[in-house]
Formats: sequence, structure tokens, C-alpha cells
Amino acid sequence: MRRLRLIVAVLLCLSTVAGINAQSSDSAGSSEYLIKAGFIYNFAQLVQWPPATFSQADSPIVIGILGTDPFGEIIDRVVQNKKLDGRSLVVKRLKRGAPLRDCNILFIGSSEAAHLEEVLQSTKNLPILTIGEMPGFAVRGGIINLTVEGNKVRFEVNIEAAKQANLNISSRLLALARIVPQAADGKKSE
Repeated sequence: MRRLRLIVAVLLCLSTVAGINAQSSDSAGSSEYLIKAGFIYNFAQLVQWPPATFSQADSPIVIGILGTDPFGEIIDRVVQNKKLDGRSLVVKRLKRGAPLRDCNILFIGSSEAAHLEEVLQSTKNLPILTIGEMPGFAVRGGIINLTVEGNKVRFEVNIEAAKQANLNISSRLLALARIVPQAADGKKSE
């Protein structure tokens, strides 16, 4: 319980310290992606996967990055030497068409916007926490969408998509999120 409070406090700090303009400069972009990498790490702490997801007690949590990688080495540094429930975190860069089944968390880069429905369809009903940063990502069936609003990194969650993936998201995390409904056809509603 105390650990969960600390995680929630870190998320709050990250979202309020994010006084950056995402498009203003490279350093601002680096700050944005440092914050987003921190969010992804913290999301991993506040999501429960089904017990059968991991083949062994020490199987790593695999973070896949699909498409153009906006993080560079930042996300690798954020998760380096970190463990969650005895599991290390491993980052893998993936190209379109790569098998996604081995990912526990999948960050879908903006470069994959034209193929989003195909990617989300391939992960549907698999215990994969899908995360994106494009308009309408969560409404279209992604689980968590990272946004920049008022120079702060925020996030929205599609609870229905999380249920379809058989993922349990902490109510404390949900309390910090903007909850969005999924479009009936999985496409962005206008």
C-alpha cells in the first residue's frame, strides 16, 4: 500500500513537473520523452497481467517499441537495473510485421498511425498493455494514450480495451487518468 502511494506520487510529480513544450527544442523533446519513459515504467508497476502471461517467475517484462523510436536511449536508462516483482525490464525495438506476442508493453510510435487498426487488431485479446501518443489512440482501441496538454504530459485510458486484454489497471492509476470510451467500430470518432 505504501509503495503504491509512492508510485502515484511519482506519477503526479512527473505530470506537474512536465512544464515543457513538446515542439520547442531538442532538449524539450528529450524532457518530454524522459517523462513519458517514466510514465511507462510506472504504468508497469500499476498494471497486473494474468498469471499465465509469464512462463517463469523471473521472466522479464518486455517493452516493445514499434515504429520510429522517439525515446532513443532514454527509456533504456529509465528501466536499467530496475526490477518489478523480481522481473527485469527489457526494451526491444520492433519493425512492422514483427511478432508482438512476446511483448508485455507495446509502445506504438506515431510513425505507425496509418497501420494502427492493423496493429491493435493483432494485439486484441492478448495481455499486452498498448501505449501510444497519437490523437484518438485510446478511442480507437489502444489502452493508454500519452498526451501533452498545457505543456504537461497527461494520459487517457480505455478501460474496455484493458479488459479485452485481460489486464487489471490499478484504481489509483485510473483516478489520475482521463477515461475515454472506445468507439463502437474501433475507429476514431469524429
